[in-house]
Amino acid sequence: MFPDLSWSHMLLVLIVALVVVGPKDLPKLMRKIGQWTSKARGMADQFRRSFDEMARQSELDELRKELDELRNQRPLAGIDQAMSKALNDPIVSLDDKPAAPADAAAPVPAPEPAAVEGQVLAPVAAEPVIDHSEPAPQAMAPAEPLKQGDLHPPAP
Repeated sequence: MFPDLSWSHMLLVLIVALVVVGPKDLPKLMRKIGQWTSKARGMADQFRRSFDEMARQSELDELRKELDELRNQRPLAGIDQAMSKALNDPIVSLDDKPAAPADAAAPVPAPEPAAVEGQVLAPVAAEPVIDHSEPAPQAMAPAEPLKQGDLHPPAP
């Protein structure tokens, strides 16, 4: 509290107070000084707390303002709309028999072999045409369940 006062200075102040006030009233004086010091510290602490509360309140106001701006701007609104559209309007149909395109029934002609400087190259294989009109192959029958103590499934 008093950084410039050394022990010798404090002893000198106590001796002067003892002579001026007297030994009878010195404890009362010290008690009053302690009470005043306590009140001063309490007021300083209250001031510091109110200052911290104002700083915290201003930070909260700034955060609320930024949050309101983000809500009004909606930077991800385009992504939200695209995702909603993709989920509501799927590209792939999950029907049992999808509609075949009109040109899928036409056979794909095999490419002619090309000659490069007297050499004949093998024809390039065309992509296979998938016929969706045939039913899907049947699923395999389930394997027999494991018996207690078996570590491996039965051999096929």
